[in-house]
Formats: sequence, structure tokens, C-alpha cells
Amino acid sequence: MRRPVGAWAELMTLLIASGAGFSGWNSLNDTIMGGRSQGSCGVSSDGLLMEALVVAEGGGFVSCRSPRWQPPLDLSAAKALVLELEGDGRRYKLAVAPGDLAGRLGELIPGGLRWVTDFDTEAEGITRVTIPFEQLRPTVRATPVSLPLRFDPSRVSQLQILHSRFSDAGGENPGFRAGPLRLLLRRIEAVS
Repeated sequence: MRRPVGAWAELMTLLIASGAGFSGWNSLNDTIMGGRSQGSCGVSSDGLLMEALVVAEGGGFVSCRSPRWQPPLDLSAAKALVLELEGDGRRYKLAVAPGDLAGRLGELIPGGLRWVTDFDTEAEGITRVTIPFEQLRPTVRATPVSLPLRFDPSRVSQLQILHSRFSDAGGENPGFRAGPLRLLLRRIEAVS
């Protein structure tokens, strides 16, 4: 059977998590570095719910992260991640932990190497965000890494959704807001 080409080519879609499939995700907040933000992650048939009270002073981030996948996910047939979520108008960050050599070396540094990008959410309703792999930037603890690294989608060991004072470029996040936060992540897919 021949595969169609061009505009008619089938898109590959790999479901990473949806609904209750977010089981095992847990919170990681700025309290690990002396901050005072309080956040939790809950799973239901609707998806992953992050609820928090964000405090800017002393840290300024809350997050939910997946379990560490062993073996790492092989997303080499994909070109992007698609997130479907119900946001609150804030700007969030997706962080991808690599399972390659750079990722293992990065784990020697507290916080480790992460590939990140920022994205906006609508204040109401469902937001669908497409994040091309080429848009991900290497960082260590919210600081961009200037080494010539290349993202390897064949070895993704963990995903994390954050609301942080810092943007993917290391500066201030213009969509950061302290106070109550509610984000429902309905699904994550990898697409070609």
C-alpha cells in the first residue's frame, strides 16, 4: 500500500496522555528552593488539573510533571507536541527532559537540562497549542544554555508544565501572575 504524499499525507498522531492517563504526574513547586507557592496536581477523567496559589517572592513557580519514563519515549516520527488545555489567560512553559547523553550529564546539575518553550492560554474555553520541536530551547534552572546542543525526540524521559516568573529566554515572563491558578491539561499528543 502506498502512502499518500504532499497535502494528502496522513499525519501521525501518538497520544502521550489524556483524561485519567495522567496518573503518576505530581507537583514540583518553588518550595524546593525556599519559595512559598503551593500547588497540587490531580487526575480525573477530564485530565490533569493543576491548582495553586502562586507567590512571586522567593521563587515564583508551580508545576506538574510526568513520571520519568523508562525506557524514554521515542517521538522521532513526530515533529511537534500538541497540548489541549483549559487555561486562565496566563503564559505557561513546557519543559521536556531528554534521556540522551546531554540529559544524563545535565542531571548532575540540580534542576538538570530541560528543553523549554513558553505558550499562552485563553482566559476561557479550550486552548490548543502546537509546539514544534525546533522551538524548544535548552535551559538549566531557567537559564538558557549556549552550548551547541540538538534536541533528540527519540529519547524523551519526562514532561513538565510550569507557570514561572521566568520565560524560556531566561528573562521575566510577561504572562506571569501571582495568586490563585487553575489549569486543566486535557491531552498531550505528538504529531508529525
